[in-house]
Amino acid sequence: MQDQQLDALRILEKRILWLASWTIHNANHLRDKGDSDVKVGGHQASSASIATIMTALYFTSLKSEDRVAVKPHASPIFHAIQYLSGQQTLEKLENFRGFGGAQSYPSRTKDIDDVDFSTGSVGLGVAQTLFSSLVQDYVTHRGMMDDRPDGRMVALIGDAEMDEGNIYEALFEGWKHNLRNCWWIVDYNRQSLDAVVHEGLFQKFEDMFRSFGWDVVTLRHGQFQEQVFARSGGEALREWIEQCPNQLYSALIFQGASAWRERLNKDFCDNAEVLTILSELDDAALEKFMGNLGGHDLPSLAEAFEAASQHDRPTLFICYTIKGRGLPLAGHKDNHAGLMTPKQINVLRQQLGVREGHEWDKWEGVEAHQQNLESIIQNSAFFAKGTRRLTAPKVPLPDALPSPEGKGKPLSTQMAFGHIMNDIGKDDSALADRIVTTSPDVTVSTNLGGWVNRRGIFSRNKVKDTFRDQKIPSTFKWGSSPTGQHLELGIAESNLFILLSALGLSHTINGERLLPVGTVYDPFIYRAADQMNYACYQDARFMLVATPSGVSLAPEGGAHQSIGTPLVGMAQDRMAYFEPAFADELAVIMRFGFEFMQNEEPARNATANCLNDETGGSIYLRLSTRPIEQIERKMTPELRSDIIDGGYWLREPGPNAEVIIAYTGTLAPEAIQAVGMMGEDVRDIGLLAITSADRLLAGFSAAQKRRQNGDFGAQSHVERLFGTLNPGAAIVTVCDAHPATLAWLGSVNGNKSRSLGVEKFGQTGSIGELYGHYGIDAAGIMQAAQELALRRPLRFVRTV
Repeated sequence: MQDQQLDALRILEKRILWLASWTIHNANHLRDKGDSDVKVGGHQASSASIATIMTALYFTSLKSEDRVAVKPHASPIFHAIQYLSGQQTLEKLENFRGFGGAQSYPSRTKDIDDVDFSTGSVGLGVAQTLFSSLVQDYVTHRGMMDDRPDGRMVALIGDAEMDEGNIYEALFEGWKHNLRNCWWIVDYNRQSLDAVVHEGLFQKFEDMFRSFGWDVVTLRHGQFQEQVFARSGGEALREWIEQCPNQLYSALIFQGASAWRERLNKDFCDNAEVLTILSELDDAALEKFMGNLGGHDLPSLAEAFEAASQHDRPTLFICYTIKGRGLPLAGHKDNHAGLMTPKQINVLRQQLGVREGHEWDKWEGVEAHQQNLESIIQNSAFFAKGTRRLTAPKVPLPDALPSPEGKGKPLSTQMAFGHIMNDIGKDDSALADRIVTTSPDVTVSTNLGGWVNRRGIFSRNKVKDTFRDQKIPSTFKWGSSPTGQHLELGIAESNLFILLSALGLSHTINGERLLPVGTVYDPFIYRAADQMNYACYQDARFMLVATPSGVSLAPEGGAHQSIGTPLVGMAQDRMAYFEPAFADELAVIMRFGFEFMQNEEPARNATANCLNDETGGSIYLRLSTRPIEQIERKMTPELRSDIIDGGYWLREPGPNAEVIIAYTGTLAPEAIQAVGMMGEDVRDIGLLAITSADRLLAGFSAAQKRRQNGDFGAQSHVERLFGTLNPGAAIVTVCDAHPATLAWLGSVNGNKSRSLGVEKFGQTGSIGELYGHYGIDAAGIMQAAQELALRRPLRFVRTV
């Protein structure tokens, strides 16, 4: 690196550090916070430790095709870099961590600057880069990226983030799939949120990552330190620094030159060569020397990044840094949430030549270098092409998906899903070509086997099916090749959701749209709820097929029986939860889902169902293994629309209805039976089939808000369904899940209601025994309905 370029980068580094520090200071000390005295925060020390790394990375190494996950607490540094590049505004910086301002942590959906991966749930952006690299391999080897070079997927990581278990689950999966083009850069400042990192942790990182096939590059010492080490007696200083406990090193950094000199003179009192070196370093030079770690040395960083750019092996960079470097907070163990005082920020202002009133000026204090600095930014490969977020056209869909032939015979929704996927896989269509499936080692038991047999398992290198070659009979073909469309995972639901996130962002990352379908056992959604939330927060688009569900998986017991997952689906932003009962409903919903996953228009808030479907999102299908008799009927446009909007009358209530029963999912037979049994006792009884409690409730809530805002004609689908319902009618709701899933229905028109469901962990038994135990069988439904509607004892006596 030429001296002129190095000098310019050092100036950029200081400008970035100042703007980040000032952005946080402004938010906490200067901006009007209204009536709130709550600290805004912003992590000045965590930002300072990574300023050099990000300067070297963005202005010497990254290319436009590369993608970066910035550690959450470096958000101010990221925004400062984007501000200097012209992709962030002063207005947003002035409102950092405020409503509508630059976000606390980099956000794909809320920040206006060029965020590749959202971060903030610590550790998740790290694993996302690994799976995004695997997805890039998928689209590359399937011939979808002929004109675009592969990029690197880069994660900037705080060392404390490396405690997160999902990182190591992902590490295993990367090894299985021959990961490449992935860099993880650790800001190894040896401080966590509330403490100091354990001694020798870097060695554990090195050993572990090398065992998984990663290159490990450790940047411990900067060039100035290396120059001093080269002197007579320097190796003793090197050994002292490398053996110095983390807590002591941090404390001495905070105390400064006098503390360093006192400690070193004491420890080397009998080493004349070291004492000579120390005597020739004045206080400023001594502090510079002890702070010249590899993660703060621009030439060392640039050289390391350039060397790793010559190959595609996954690489871990361990960059030794000082938390708070360049700030008065540097090294103090309490600096994570610490903030510089107005007096301290003024000292920093004077050190950097920033005049009062000019704090936001991009080139304040370095005006003479402005042209050269702007040239470096504009000519850097990362910023040269402007905003790097890509787009992709929608995948055309058929008018309808094939509904499984199940009329008059039992069929579960899980079986129906398998049939639908298998039928899609038969055709040479755009839809079939763009679907990619994945599952955490439950491919067969979630009925994806037929699809995989037709479409194959993906791997960069062809792997034969040994059982087939040995002529051993087997239902499934497990050969893999670059043409396969299924990514098999190990038993780690965390990896499933992060892979779905990566697949579901391919259209913006790789410019190639994929339609990911992931299957998982419904109760195990909880294992990776954070990862699922993270995927939706990024606005990744995928179809989650969760099966089996509920206590309907009776013999398996409580560990395999889900209760609250519908509530997770209903509460999850950017995801629509469905729970169909019949195969024809599922076919309609899946076709809608593949369209919904591709919708990306701004919300217009004008659709008849009040749901803003044009904005799109992900889909969650809660399916069952329980076979039920199918209904013989024609799928009319009206029925199709009702299924998508969340529900329809399987039996419309009469004008004098005393009670209606509303069910969702696999309890359709019990609800139907209960209605039949009460036909003589309860007048005009209605039966409401709910295909999506989520969309019914979302539409109802949206309609109320619209009316509140003056759109008095707004009406949701559930309000139209209840439009002619007798005001005195009671509502009994029933689901194989927590009763709160449907309990809100009574609030639509103020009808009295009773909600049946499962509130306790399940147990082993038959379906009939468990349904009876929880009171969700036909007798239980009938009893609840008669008690509400007639206020008299039940004639029918349950026998279990």
